[in-house]
Amino acid sequence: MSTRTAEVQDQEVFFSEEDIIVSKTDLKGKITYANDVFCDVSGYEVNELIGKPHNIIRHPDMPRCVFKFMWDTLGRGEEIFAYVKNSCRDTGYYWVLAYVTPSLDVNGNTCGYHSSRRSPKREVLPKVEELYASLRRTEQEAANPKDGLDKAYLQLEQLLLDQGMSYSEFIFSLSGD
Repeated sequence: MSTRTAEVQDQEVFFSEEDIIVSKTDLKGKITYANDVFCDVSGYEVNELIGKPHNIIRHPDMPRCVFKFMWDTLGRGEEIFAYVKNSCRDTGYYWVLAYVTPSLDVNGNTCGYHSSRRSPKREVLPKVEELYASLRRTEQEAANPKDGLDKAYLQLEQLLLDQGMSYSEFIFSLSGD
């Protein structure tokens, strides 16, 4: 069980540009592997992570529709890049640029998911925070959580349609690369 409190997670934790946070999950999103960098940055011991849902580190600032979009993308067997704000075990948080891909067994069937996360481009974060705040507002303004999730998801899809880009392309376009 997470030892996170309901306190505001307002102390940012940074990690080196050379470090890569790695985790693997099963098909239901339960952690099956967490590297030392993941443990160091998140503040969890590996035995506190293995078998737990990956959303143990979900930060309340993250819109639910971004995770739904990610799971839908992975469910189609596609990879995805996304900026994600995660919670630490204490009241801290950290930003990552995540690359998540399905893991395949010898028969080509998805058997889990692999995520490699790098330190984000700092100049992109204000744009990401603005987008995510807008999506969260849409989620919160609805009469019920399901309607909010659906409306924010449509908002995100419309943004991508307007830009003529996939989500990953959109994420990389924010940095001008």
